[in-house]
Amino acid sequence: MPKQKTHKGTAKRIRVTSTGKLMRGKAFTSHMMVGKSPKRKRNFRQDGHVSEADSKMINKKLGLG
Repeated sequence: MPKQKTHKGTAKRIRVTSTGKLMRGKAFTSHMMVGKSPKRKRNFRQDGHVSEADSKMINKKLGLG
Protein backbone atom coordinates (compact mmCIF):
# COMPACT_ATOMS: atom_id res chain seq x y z
CA MET A 1 0.00 0.00 0.00
CA PRO A 2 1.43 3.44 -0.90
CA LYS A 3 2.37 6.02 1.67
CA GLN A 4 -0.12 8.72 2.58
CA LYS A 5 0.91 12.15 1.31
CA THR A 6 0.76 15.20 3.54
CA HIS A 7 -1.87 17.75 2.52
CA LYS A 8 0.44 20.71 1.83
CA GLY A 9 -2.27 23.36 2.12
CA THR A 10 -3.01 22.20 5.66
CA ALA A 11 0.67 21.83 6.54
CA LYS A 12 1.31 25.49 5.68
CA ARG A 13 -1.49 26.69 7.94
CA ILE A 14 -1.30 24.42 11.00
CA ARG A 15 1.60 23.72 13.33
CA VAL A 16 1.89 21.01 15.94
CA THR A 17 3.05 21.80 19.47
CA SER A 18 5.37 19.55 21.46
CA THR A 19 2.39 18.11 23.33
CA GLY A 20 0.64 17.26 20.05
CA LYS A 21 -1.94 20.06 20.03
CA LEU A 22 -2.67 21.89 16.80
CA MET A 23 -2.24 25.67 16.47
CA ARG A 24 -3.69 27.86 13.72
CA GLY A 25 -3.73 31.51 12.71
CA LYS A 26 -6.80 33.59 13.39
CA ALA A 27 -9.30 34.69 10.77
CA PHE A 28 -10.55 38.22 9.94
CA THR A 29 -7.06 39.77 9.78
CA SER A 30 -6.61 40.40 6.08
CA HIS A 31 -8.47 43.67 5.50
CA MET A 32 -10.76 46.34 7.00
CA MET A 33 -8.59 46.61 10.11
CA VAL A 34 -9.52 50.29 10.62
CA GLY A 35 -12.93 49.32 11.95
CA LYS A 36 -11.58 46.87 14.51
CA SER A 37 -10.56 47.86 18.01
CA PRO A 38 -6.87 47.79 19.02
CA LYS A 39 -7.60 45.06 21.58
CA ARG A 40 -9.23 42.90 18.92
CA LYS A 41 -6.33 43.42 16.50
CA ARG A 42 -3.81 42.59 19.23
CA ASN A 43 -5.59 39.32 19.97
CA PHE A 44 -5.44 38.37 16.28
CA ARG A 45 -1.63 38.10 16.61
CA GLN A 46 -1.87 35.15 18.99
CA ASP A 47 -2.31 31.71 17.49
CA GLY A 48 -5.57 29.91 18.15
CA HIS A 49 -6.13 26.27 18.99
CA VAL A 50 -7.81 23.86 16.60
CA SER A 51 -10.97 22.47 18.15
CA GLU A 52 -11.11 18.83 19.21
CA ALA A 53 -13.89 18.23 16.69
CA ASP A 54 -11.61 19.26 13.79
CA SER A 55 -8.31 17.90 15.08
CA LYS A 56 -8.98 14.28 14.07
CA MET A 57 -9.52 15.26 10.42
CA ILE A 58 -6.52 17.63 10.39
CA ASN A 59 -4.23 15.02 11.98
CA LYS A 60 -5.21 12.68 9.17
CA LYS A 61 -4.35 15.31 6.56
CA LEU A 62 -0.98 15.92 8.22
CA GLY A 63 -0.25 12.20 8.35
CA LEU A 64 -0.13 12.10 12.15
CA GLY A 65 -2.58 9.28 12.59
